[in-house]
Amino acid sequence: MNILDRIEKIIKAFTERNIKIAVAESCTGGYISHMITNISGASKIFERGIVCYSNQAKIELLNVDPKVIEVYGAVSELVVKQLAHNIRVLSNVDIGIGISGIAGPTGASPGKPIGLVFVGFSTGKETYAQKYNFKTDRITFKTMVLEKIIQFLEDFQ
Repeated sequence: MNILDRIEKIIKAFTERNIKIAVAESCTGGYISHMITNISGASKIFERGIVCYSNQAKIELLNVDPKVIEVYGAVSELVVKQLAHNIRVLSNVDIGIGISGIAGPTGASPGKPIGLVFVGFSTGKETYAQKYNFKTDRITFKTMVLEKIIQFLEDFQ
């Protein structure tokens, strides 16, 4: 099943269950929101997507603690957990998703290689982050992040 068919299936299932989602995207630059909204009916489950590419946007739009960014960097487990949790709470939805990473080919730093990405998920029960390293080109990187998000949404109970 291709990715758009999988998204359509999620939209139908979440519509039936009245589950709503919101996404805070950094390194994916709106790609996740774009792919979800390519499917008719997305408005029934997709509340909003915010592209918070800069640190200032993360702080101003999503209330990420500037001290956390200063100490751990924008590409960190703690930041994506705050992105996921805060987008969920601010949007009043069931699932918040936060993404921050280094798509490359530039931007690496000590301990943070090209391809590093954290994806955070927040529900009423828990907020957690997954760490991945996708060493590939920018477009494939975004597609691989989308794949992980789709897997989470398919498995959501």
